[in-house]
Amino acid sequence: MDLKQLWKQRRTGFWNGILPYLGYVIQSGVAMVFLFLVIAFSAWYTSFVQHIPAGFPIRWITLLLMAPLVLFSSYRTYLHPADIVFLRPQEYRMHEYLKNSFARGIIYKTLGMLFVFITLWPLYVRADQDARPFGWFILLLLLWKGLSSYGAWQELRMVQIGAARGYRLLRWALAVLAIAAWLWQSPQRSIWFLLLLAVVYIVALRIPLKHRVSWERLIQVEQGQAGRVMRTLGWFVDVPSSGQKVSSRRWLSKWGSGLPWNAGKAYRYLITKTFIRTEVFSIVVRLVVLGMLLSWWTAGSYFGIGVYLFFLLLAGVQLGALRRSHSESFWIMIYPISGESRRSQVLGFISNLHALVALLMWLPMLAAGVSGLGMTGAALVLGALVIYLMRRSQGNKWLKEEEDA
Repeated sequence: MDLKQLWKQRRTGFWNGILPYLGYVIQSGVAMVFLFLVIAFSAWYTSFVQHIPAGFPIRWITLLLMAPLVLFSSYRTYLHPADIVFLRPQEYRMHEYLKNSFARGIIYKTLGMLFVFITLWPLYVRADQDARPFGWFILLLLLWKGLSSYGAWQELRMVQIGAARGYRLLRWALAVLAIAAWLWQSPQRSIWFLLLLAVVYIVALRIPLKHRVSWERLIQVEQGQAGRVMRTLGWFVDVPSSGQKVSSRRWLSKWGSGLPWNAGKAYRYLITKTFIRTEVFSIVVRLVVLGMLLSWWTAGSYFGIGVYLFFLLLAGVQLGALRRSHSESFWIMIYPISGESRRSQVLGFISNLHALVALLMWLPMLAAGVSGLGMTGAALVLGALVIYLMRRSQGNKWLKEEEDA
């Protein structure tokens, strides 16, 4: 069996199934919106680089931008559940199959990291009086990206889930510490410190027990990656449903438990628990945190209003994915809940969450003070308008889908 060819066939098969939907994505206008955002950002960024305010925290901005890109590691293996049986006899040769996943998982994300860094460089070199050399900075990012990717791959092989989670936290901490040391310390001191960190981390990775091929975990990760692609396409066009990762999140388990047990709240209870336990929750939380930081940074400007509305729109799109949850479940069809009640409960839950997100991202804009009160008020009004329009659009789409069914 040619395992390299098998990996290529599976990769080609997956993306051939995705390509037909891309035409609908382009027709939805996302390409024009993206082009407009690129032009608007380019104009604002050029002006900002030429007029950098005094005391601008460029090192913190660089750390916040580059650390996640250095850490981000994901791999597409295209493994199927049946492979546990049919490919297991080839386990001793699976490195021929998996090395393609490892290599491509590094290459594409490294290119994205370098693109962001090159875009950030004009701002960094003008704002930091003690800027690090371009070549050495690139070398640091490449080396630590490779080390972080290698560590993430070893985490997938670890026998114990607890060990994998602990090493993930260690990888995050070391990457943030390494970049911070490079930005704030002198190059001579930081280089020796970074070498020590790298050696200690590599030695530490040899301690946990590892599978030769962690079949179950790799298949679970692959299903999550494929499901994420399909859910992204689902924002624009109907696509086949795909499984998604479910997390217990016990610290949020009581959310929704106080709802009364009646038909008027039954679907609201279900959609609340769905939001808590699926990836939508973690994505929305990350968007809110990033949106709050950028709203604070750009408070009192027209660009700040644009940033606020952009993140509010992204959060609304993510929350809108809850509308399709359980849509194909057999049990939902036989429960004594009318379609109208189900629709109002789901849309009401999404709108309430969207309003909470809007408020959380708006509060940092108050940092603009009295002088930016007009901008802050305009952002709040426009945010409320975005929430109303998105709820109305989702309601119309739902009615149309029911009529076409």
